Amino acid sequence: MRRLVRGLTSLIALTGMVVAAVPSAGTTTGTTTGTAADQPEFPYQPTTYTEPYRGQFHFSSQGGWMNDPNGLLHHKGTYHFFYQHNPHGLGWDTMHWGHATSTDLVHWTQKPIALEPGVHPGDLWSGAGVVDAANTSGLREGAEDPLVVFSGTNGVSVFYSTDAGRTFKAYDNGRKVVTMPGTSRDPKVFRHAASKRWVMLVWSDEGGNGVNLYSSPDLLDWTFLSRYAAGWLFECPDFFALPVDGDRRGTKWVLTDASGEYVVGDFDGTTFTTDWDEPQRMDHGTNHAGGSFYAGQVFNDMPDDRVVQMAWMGGNQGATWTGNASFPAVLGLRTTGDGVRLTRQPIKELEKLRYRTSSWRGRGLTPATAAKLLRDQSLDTYEVEAEFDVRGATAERFGFKLDVRPGGDAGSEVLYDTRARTLMSAPLEPSRGRVTMRILVDRGQLEVFGNDGLASITRNVAFDPRADSRGVALHVEGGGVRLVSLRIHELAPAWGMGEPTLEHNLPGQWRVVSGSWTDVAAGKQGSAGGDAFYLSDHTGADFTYEGDVRLVDGAAAALTFRAGPRAERHYTANVDAEAGVVKLWRPGRDIATYKAPIKAGRTYHLKVVTQGRSIKVYLDDRAEPVIDAKDDQYASGRFGLNVFDGTAQFQNIRVS
Repeated sequence: MRRLVRGLTSLIALTGMVVAAVPSAGTTTGTTTGTAADQPEFPYQPTTYTEPYRGQFHFSSQGGWMNDPNGLLHHKGTYHFFYQHNPHGLGWDTMHWGHATSTDLVHWTQKPIALEPGVHPGDLWSGAGVVDAANTSGLREGAEDPLVVFSGTNGVSVFYSTDAGRTFKAYDNGRKVVTMPGTSRDPKVFRHAASKRWVMLVWSDEGGNGVNLYSSPDLLDWTFLSRYAAGWLFECPDFFALPVDGDRRGTKWVLTDASGEYVVGDFDGTTFTTDWDEPQRMDHGTNHAGGSFYAGQVFNDMPDDRVVQMAWMGGNQGATWTGNASFPAVLGLRTTGDGVRLTRQPIKELEKLRYRTSSWRGRGLTPATAAKLLRDQSLDTYEVEAEFDVRGATAERFGFKLDVRPGGDAGSEVLYDTRARTLMSAPLEPSRGRVTMRILVDRGQLEVFGNDGLASITRNVAFDPRADSRGVALHVEGGGVRLVSLRIHELAPAWGMGEPTLEHNLPGQWRVVSGSWTDVAAGKQGSAGGDAFYLSDHTGADFTYEGDVRLVDGAAAALTFRAGPRAERHYTANVDAEAGVVKLWRPGRDIATYKAPIKAGRTYHLKVVTQGRSIKVYLDDRAEPVIDAKDDQYASGRFGLNVFDGTAQFQNIRVS
């Protein structure tokens, strides 16, 4: 991104962000290596990653500001995601390299800061990273392959790690290994297999926008190759090869800039050439610094043949963090009627987060029937896969309304315009008479892909965090269209499940609302003098919810369901030793009871089956419910556990 003060002022004006007044971390000379102990900004303040608008499956820094992805690479089963970072505040200032790792590109773990002003020399701005598996640099000091990263402005400095990315040192005290006239920044480095050399691109404004290309046998000594100049090519270049239509015999090279503009051409190891007069856009979100899609970078050293990209979504902000990354997308090249075009699609690993799927097929949609089809859906984070047949369609627009509120208002719309042939204003021609949509809905992030990635739209949103603002609706205007298929996958948070002794199948995290809850060999144990609630993030409306409950001592142990986030509302089905009953209750009302000799020290299996107003409670292995009641106070909510005036243990909690 543009880092000069003038550029920062423009960014603030564009986005409306307020840059926090934070102390400068300073510039550096001298010290060339650091450890976590040297870094006062790490560890970050604790977070549950559930703040309003924080993405549940989009990476964001645990705290502080983030912008451009940096140095993306894979090494021995671990993906390393570095990023431009200010850990001292919520605005752009004194750039560090933040660091996170993942084994699947979905679940990320925050790591100590990789490059820090005052510890590592120079301006630590955007750059690239590679694995020097052959030790061409000679920087290896032990058994680990050197991880080599490149950063700096008006010249490129080299930093390297010999401990798998835990710490980084500056090569030759940060000496610039490449310099050039004009303003320059944002090196991109990769291994060029055909020439058996490393290649570097560096953006500069020497005589106008463009990139200088260099080669090196060892990552340290670089020779100028050529320059590719283009007025559109502004900062954060990326450069990678892709097969056209999956055919390796027709591989082309793609050159991109920060705003996601790109051209396709050829690279002979020295010079990049293209016959394109103008670039295309790979994503139709807001493609300026601080917008929704900027500074995309692909991973180096991937373990498979995929080219996977992440970009900066700058317009999202919470109380303790600013900015997040787009969900990883696999890139491709496809032949179309307009020529070869880049495609973007979510990586297949997204499927790891799916925990419940609803599906529909073969529906003729009118405005009325479309509005009814999904009216009972209440969803938080989810993925939509839809296919429409537009042959003979009379609808002017069709698609989805998201974040639908009780009054019918929607936080966002994903609509296809049949006359303009656009999806959310992005050009998209039907394919064999069909239009497909794949939509990723997170709390502050929306990503839409049309016709297997020919259209990509990345948006910042501000979905209402209220529990009653989770509707999704099919929408049709001015006629009809045929829905071929629709699947909605509910997605679990990617931040972890974190339950060492409680066996359960509920996605997401559990949280203590009241009382004392601990892990014991028998499962989760709760204690309280009154009510103790332990709630899952997972919600449901109609379901079967069951588990084993054992009252250690005291009054009652229970399964809680359709609960509010603080258990201010809920239904609870318990075994009550003091009263000798199984009881279904909610705040302010005992709905029904069933007499049974409940004893402490014995494990009981409780099962609750709900369908609308109907609530049935089963005890142990009985075929018939011991409670069959009706109540319409709460339609949906969270699942949880409850103890009243005593201690109880819970295990084998299941929802189906």
